[in-house]
Amino acid sequence: MVEIREVHSLIERIQFADWPNRLYRDVPQYVPSPLSDEISDWDPGSNPAFSYCEAQRWLALRNGEIAGRIGTILSRRANEKWRTNRARFTQADFIDDPEVSGALFRAVEDWARAKGCDAVHGPLGFTDLDREGMLIDGFDRKGMSITYYNHPYYPEHLARLGYEKDVDWVEYLIDVPRPEDPVTERLNRLSERVQRLQRLHVAQIRRRADFQPYIEKVFALINACYAGLYGTVDLDAAQIQRYADRFLPLLNPHLACFVMNEREEMVAFAVSAPSIADALKRHNGRLFPLGFVDVLRSLRESDTLDLFLIAVRPDYQNKGVNAILMNHVLKGCHELGIVRAETGPQLETNARALNQWNLFSYQNHKRRRCFVKKL
Repeated sequence: MVEIREVHSLIERIQFADWPNRLYRDVPQYVPSPLSDEISDWDPGSNPAFSYCEAQRWLALRNGEIAGRIGTILSRRANEKWRTNRARFTQADFIDDPEVSGALFRAVEDWARAKGCDAVHGPLGFTDLDREGMLIDGFDRKGMSITYYNHPYYPEHLARLGYEKDVDWVEYLIDVPRPEDPVTERLNRLSERVQRLQRLHVAQIRRRADFQPYIEKVFALINACYAGLYGTVDLDAAQIQRYADRFLPLLNPHLACFVMNEREEMVAFAVSAPSIADALKRHNGRLFPLGFVDVLRSLRESDTLDLFLIAVRPDYQNKGVNAILMNHVLKGCHELGIVRAETGPQLETNARALNQWNLFSYQNHKRRRCFVKKL
């Protein structure tokens, strides 16, 4: 028999956050997120999204042992924007047992019905900058620090429970061209030409402290450019500061590019960082006492780049501005010895975002899905 237990106590909160490390302890492709982030995301005192969200978590126990976990989020802001009445499921992990997965999703669906919802979709987080999407292809590929990993049997369980595809994201693995490759010189010439014709320039960032004046502009551009993407909501000032505090320590001036016009308005940006996936895995997501040192080492020595975010202001799109971003980051890759880059999840319908990689040698090596079920 499966017992479903709401998460309340500190011990239960830690168990909820840490249980995937036990479930995937023998899976080399699994990469945990920082445990501290997993815990603080569910703290109303730490996560500003609780100003417009309600949320609940459950653990599934079989014979007193944890066999699964799941969370649910009711985002009033998302429902208002998208004119829906949905709850989200999130952080769903379970052993290969239909009784366990069924009990977990019934808990979510009962909670959603009690809140007056007519559908459940996910996996999604509190915002679009949280982990989202269930892996449906690419199980043999190592995960990223910003994405979920899950066992291949997960989608089969979702199908049995009546969940269907709502939308897919794809992820690309890109070969970084060498300095002598023709594409490198082509990008450099195109970047210089676009800067000259559009009267643009790249902001001079020499150290991490120089990022601070640009943070607000970056997130304003995120709100503007990502507004039409699946499930997004505008980030407010408190959320902006929270995500800035989380990602800023990872950034390297060679791998982040802010494109400005003559009025010093930001018209485009690209934010990336060396992969810290291996360091997080070695320490099960625990940054202290030793994990943080290993993460810092990865930021200096990793040969893989994680591409976090990229955006171009609508009135500057289709004008070659992407070449400026790519040229800057490519030079940084050459300086740091980075040989490959991995995109985060990109909507399969976002042709403009996907087509920007056509200059490079790449492979679509992962696909993940948001499922939906009508109640």
